[in-house]
Amino acid sequence: MVVVATAANEVADPAGEALEFECRRFGASHAERMHLVEWLGEREVLEVVMESTAQYWRPVWLDLEPHFPKLHLAQAHSNRAPKGRKSDYRDGKRLARRLLAGELILSYVPDAEQRQWRTLSRSKQQLVRDRVRLQNQTEALLEEMRIKLSSVVSELFGLSGRRILEALAGGETDPAKLAQLGDFRLRCSEEELADALRGPSTPTQRAVLQLFLKRLQLFDEQIDELDRLVAGELQQYQAAVARVVRVPGFGADSAQQIIAEVGVDASAFPSAGALCSWAGICPGSNISAEQNQSSRSPKGNRFVRRLLTQAAHAAVKTKGCIFQTIFRRFLPRLGYKGAIWAIAHRLGRLLWKILHHGVEYIEMGSEGTPKAKRQRAEKLAKALRRLGYSITLQPLIPEVALAERG
Repeated sequence: MVVVATAANEVADPAGEALEFECRRFGASHAERMHLVEWLGEREVLEVVMESTAQYWRPVWLDLEPHFPKLHLAQAHSNRAPKGRKSDYRDGKRLARRLLAGELILSYVPDAEQRQWRTLSRSKQQLVRDRVRLQNQTEALLEEMRIKLSSVVSELFGLSGRRILEALAGGETDPAKLAQLGDFRLRCSEEELADALRGPSTPTQRAVLQLFLKRLQLFDEQIDELDRLVAGELQQYQAAVARVVRVPGFGADSAQQIIAEVGVDASAFPSAGALCSWAGICPGSNISAEQNQSSRSPKGNRFVRRLLTQAAHAAVKTKGCIFQTIFRRFLPRLGYKGAIWAIAHRLGRLLWKILHHGVEYIEMGSEGTPKAKRQRAEKLAKALRRLGYSITLQPLIPEVALAERG
């Protein structure tokens, strides 16, 4: 349902009360969408706003994007109608009025290139979740087979665990022979490993285990392929990736994901507070009668919120890191969850500063040993080179970097 709103030039009407509306219905097929573009062009439409409806807005958006520079996507709850007075055409008219009045909550839709990055990074994240789910199913199957391999092996799907599981799925049931496949660096003895592998298994269970292992290998191959695709897309922006990697709690993978979500320079967000509010990692506001009834954080981008929360958990465990000091200061007053949330908020503000102004991160916490700093730098550089980036380690002069940050 499409509504075109027209206002006379001589009438100043910021609330949209003097608008004239023309309504028309179009189908969702390709021909109908092209007809919609022509119809809007004939009426010299300058600005388009549409309501977000699950994933069904995407084809219409992609067809309108090349023709209308001012294209907005409004969140549906900000255009809510009074109960019992809702219709599609009324929704369209209300959208136009509320857009003029500035009452709509508009969603951030990145450009086409960044949308490709998001598709790759989010696809990889979904595969990682499916892989974890499959690992849990495999461990549950081993428990049903009364095999307690995870009790004696720290990593069930490490090199030793994989060899033992593949042999078990292949039909080998002798615990002694299976235990010989374990690496000599395992903490458990060969007798303990053999005792953990002593359990009856049926041919059906071994067949299911073999299917699980094949799916696990497929997940690993697809995740590696998506890693290479993301690194290839971000190859020309490797300087931004390297700057984010220097922040405690981030690695090569999380740096690529955060850039895919917010952009190379975070130009869509005018301030650090705007980025944190969009991600939903800042205190909320629910003021009534001059009293804030709740400071619960608003709903935001769940992908960025997950990345910043995971980075916060890693940053507070980094020795000599300023975030570890801040976390310990907040912990007695806010509790563990509140302190982690505060660190995630600070990481979000720091990321906006790094991306928006192109500055480097300088650790301001307690000085670590030169050996520890060198090892971390070499580890991060190795991870970036594995993805295809060209990284050269150079010493930073703190005075110059701090001047750039200011």
